[in-house]
Amino acid sequence: MASYHLAVKTVKRSAGRSATAAAAYRSGGVIACEREGRVHDYSRKQGIEDAFILAPEGAPDWAHDRARLWNAAEAAEVRGNAVVAREWELALPAEIGAEARREIAGAFAQALVDRYGVAADVAIHAPHREGDERNHHAHVLTTTRVVGEDGFGKKTRVLDAAQTGGPEIEAMRGVWAELQNEALERVEAEDRVDHRSLEAQREAAEERGDLVAAEELDRAPEVKLGPAVNAMERRAAREAEAEGRAYEPVTDRGRVVQEAREARWVFAVLREELRERVEAAREAYGAARDEGQDRVSAGLAAMRAALDKQRDGPEAGESVGDRLRRMLAREQERGGGEPPGEEKDVRARLDVALGRRAQESEVQRDRPQQREDEREERKAPKAETGRDTEKTRGRRGRDDGGYER
Repeated sequence: MASYHLAVKTVKRSAGRSATAAAAYRSGGVIACEREGRVHDYSRKQGIEDAFILAPEGAPDWAHDRARLWNAAEAAEVRGNAVVAREWELALPAEIGAEARREIAGAFAQALVDRYGVAADVAIHAPHREGDERNHHAHVLTTTRVVGEDGFGKKTRVLDAAQTGGPEIEAMRGVWAELQNEALERVEAEDRVDHRSLEAQREAAEERGDLVAAEELDRAPEVKLGPAVNAMERRAAREAEAEGRAYEPVTDRGRVVQEAREARWVFAVLREELRERVEAAREAYGAARDEGQDRVSAGLAAMRAALDKQRDGPEAGESVGDRLRRMLAREQERGGGEPPGEEKDVRARLDVALGRRAQESEVQRDRPQQREDEREERKAPKAETGRDTEKTRGRRGRDDGGYER
């Protein structure tokens, strides 16, 4: 499943970093840093699929030479705590090919060059051998000063100021989402990405009357696992695949993420089911009215069409539960969750997910009665229990069982 990721970071001297080292590492090259008197050699780094530099029109020739560009960027800054470069980290869709990934990464870098007048050093990385095989990504390292005919000019303060930095980055997040969606559309992929927050997406769904999508988006953002937890979960997934069993998360965060993904799969299928039925009802109602039937008769025809609606093709006659299980199995095969397992494992996990949600719904229905019972209990006279009254509590310590004495 295509997922959106754009992170903006800064390369600061105060953190002991340099633009020359950052550029050498991301491009897998060698740069001798004139300011530090060190050679940054990352020529043995694996997984570098491509690296290239984009600069504004009219920029000096040396702006296209990686070592000269970043040494000049370092020389342009005199402060010990200067920000010498800015990094835009991008997740590239696995659904598109290598050439398309290079194209959209370059298009985004060119947008940065055109908007801010900076030079952009692009490095496209393949997924790590022991990581998620879909994790294609790019690092776009940009200068923090405008590059003109005479070299470096003024700082790009618009990205640093509190009032303008946030809106500027949000605008570029939108550009990146649009580039990805256009690429996904060209390969006829179903998935799309959205750079907006869940809250903003939910509000937009409510405004257009899509209450099912709004309900699906009414959730907390997915928990970020982090490098250590990610490594543990990947190791557990490999072990499960080698042993021929279903993968089970081994960390609390992993379980939370897995449950959230299962919930999204369930919502996606139910939303598709509901929309198909609504469309069938709308078409049946319109056809009945065109035939001269009154509103009541047309409404009944619409209800029958919605109830009888089934998908065409090999999935015709499929129940909602079967469709949910099929979708879970498909997501596993695509790497969207756990490794592929036996059908009974998929069914069991789905039953657990659906059962958990049924229990949560039951709890929600019971809460009004529970609150009423609690109010009645507070009104009833208290029976003697042999314990101290409220006034004497707190004067003595607790016993080993945790009760106040």
